[in-house]
Amino acid sequence: MRVVIVTESFPPDVNGVAHCALQTARHLAARGHEPLVVAPAAPGASACDEPADPCPVVRVPSLPLPGYPQVRVALPSRRVAAAIAAHRADLVHLAGPFVLGVRGMAAAARRGLPAVAVYQTDLAGYARTYVGAGEAAAWRRIKAVHQAADRTLAPSTAALRDLREHGVERVRLWPRGVDTARFRPALRDERLRRTLAPNGELLVGYVGRLAPEKQVELLAGTCALPGVRVVVVGDGPSGSALRGALPGAAFLGRRTGDELARLFASLDVFAHTGPYETFCQTVQEAMASGVPVVAPAAGGPLDLVDHGRTGLLVPPGDPAAVRDAVAALAADPALRRAYGTAGRSAVEGRTWAAVGDLLLDHYAEVLGERAAAVAA
Repeated sequence: MRVVIVTESFPPDVNGVAHCALQTARHLAARGHEPLVVAPAAPGASACDEPADPCPVVRVPSLPLPGYPQVRVALPSRRVAAAIAAHRADLVHLAGPFVLGVRGMAAAARRGLPAVAVYQTDLAGYARTYVGAGEAAAWRRIKAVHQAADRTLAPSTAALRDLREHGVERVRLWPRGVDTARFRPALRDERLRRTLAPNGELLVGYVGRLAPEKQVELLAGTCALPGVRVVVVGDGPSGSALRGALPGAAFLGRRTGDELARLFASLDVFAHTGPYETFCQTVQEAMASGVPVVAPAAGGPLDLVDHGRTGLLVPPGDPAAVRDAVAALAADPALRRAYGTAGRSAVEGRTWAAVGDLLLDHYAEVLGERAAAVAA
């Protein structure tokens, strides 16, 4: 099968859309299919990169988002349609379609190709956070984009429900995988722990973008807990403000790969604060690392965290609830171990290979539906 993945983000970007698009391309190639990626250009990138792993990547000119240079937005380009035509695609996969994905959708429609759209970003939540309005307009945009697809894949039951409630049809569930070989409890590093917690403090970590929608400032009360050290991994436009809002926290910047896995495994508690997650990959990575999770009872974490067994769910936006949940885990090492062990067991079957095969099933169904419609 020849598949063009049109994605709003791709490595070297570090975010959920980029990571999922990369894993999708890798799985397609591993299963003997022929993927091609179309993505916004990173600074200094060439028009067409061909990494050994996993497939060729066509780069479209882009500009940094004002005020958030880590996010790049593709400019109008004929390369999308040209890439789809040159690849002789059987199907177009749209990863988090909003700007570039819209052009991919239009190009697929002109060529009569089926399109599968993957919903990954709560744009309505972002509109609420950044401008205090525009939620209805964001949903109109989301609906218009996804209604044009043969199938929309939602990463969680909360996201699936939101899409259906806003009138998006042909929605199915497709979760995300986790690299259980990279993220594992055995990587716990006592030397690293002594560096971060020289007085034996309990390490509570946040991993992700430092941006307003993530509400990392909710960890301020946790920073004040005796015997607790908060560790923040990531970067973004809120970094400077958060350094003032979280006294005593260790800010480690962006970390990736094996270094990130070692940090995850060395935590005692993982705390996520953002209420707008359609999935929340870092929660899965913490669970794979054998670390108990505290997360808001909203969005993707509702599917991932089994409250009272693998972690604790708290009311969104409530700093006292976050603090109290961490304090309860800090006071009970046996409970932390039990939650961590259960969390690891819960995600061991959620490999990217297993999730990738589910995606191939969706592709096969969409292609079959198209063929049946043509035959009729």
